[in-house]
Amino acid sequence: MSSVLEGCREHLLDVEEQHYDEEEDLKRKPKFQIQNLRKLSDDGKIHILNGITLDIPKGVIVGIIGPSGSGKSTLLRALNRLWEPPSSSVFLDAQDICHLDVLSLRRKVAMLFQLPALFEGTVAENVRYGPQLRGIKLTDDDVSKLLLMADLDASFMDKSGADLSVGQAQRVALARTLANQPEVLLLDEPTSALDPISTENIEAALMKLNKSQGMTLIMVSHSIKQIQRMAHVVCLLVDGQIVEVLKPHQLSQAKHPMARRFLELSN
Repeated sequence: MSSVLEGCREHLLDVEEQHYDEEEDLKRKPKFQIQNLRKLSDDGKIHILNGITLDIPKGVIVGIIGPSGSGKSTLLRALNRLWEPPSSSVFLDAQDICHLDVLSLRRKVAMLFQLPALFEGTVAENVRYGPQLRGIKLTDDDVSKLLLMADLDASFMDKSGADLSVGQAQRVALARTLANQPEVLLLDEPTSALDPISTENIEAALMKLNKSQGMTLIMVSHSIKQIQRMAHVVCLLVDGQIVEVLKPHQLSQAKHPMARRFLELSN
C-alpha cells in the first residue's frame, strides 16, 4: 500500500457520513496510480519530475505543496494530459490515460486554473457550453443547480462574465467545469488571485463537493494554511520528488531538510 493510501485510509474511516469499512477500503483500487513518472527539461539536463510514484484513493482531497520549481503544476497537468506523460506511468481507474480519448479524459478529470477565463456571453451560456458540445441542452433549473453547487444563485444566470468580480468568475468557472460531471478536480492555485472572502467561498464549495459527492480533489497551493484547512493528506514535492506524505496536522514533523526549510519559511 502506498503512503498516500495509508495516510488517507485513517481519515476516511473516521468520516461517519461516508460509512467506510476498513476491509472494504483496503480492497479499493486507487482512483489514480502514478508509477515512476518522469519528465526532463527541454535540454535534458534537469529532472522536472524524477520518478513520482503515488496512489490516490477515490474521494479524498490531496494537497501538493513544495518550493517553486519543484514540479507541482507539471505533476497536476500530467493527470489529464495537458502535459503528455510517458505511456504506462499514469492510470485512472486502472486504465493507462495515454490510451484514453483525451477529451473524454478531461471531462472526467477537469482542471480549475489560477485565473478564470470565461467565454463571451452570459453566465448561463458559459455553464451550458461543455454539455452543448455533446448535444446536451441544460435547462435553466440545471444551470441554477450547478451555480448553487459553486456557491452562486440563479440571479447570476443572465449576467455577463465581464460584470463579475474575479471571485464570482472563478465560481462560474467551477460551475462550468461541474457541468461536465467530472470525477476528479485538479486545482492549480485556484484561489491565489482572490480576496479572503472569495477564497472562503471557493473552499467551502470544493469541500462540499468532496463531502456530498465523494469527488476526488488534487490541489496545488502556495498556502500552507489552505492545505491544512482542506486536505486529508499532503504530499511535499522537492526537486521533482515526493519526499514526504503527511496528514495536515503532521506537517511540523517533516524530516526532509528542504521540506522542513520550505515549511519554516512559509509559516
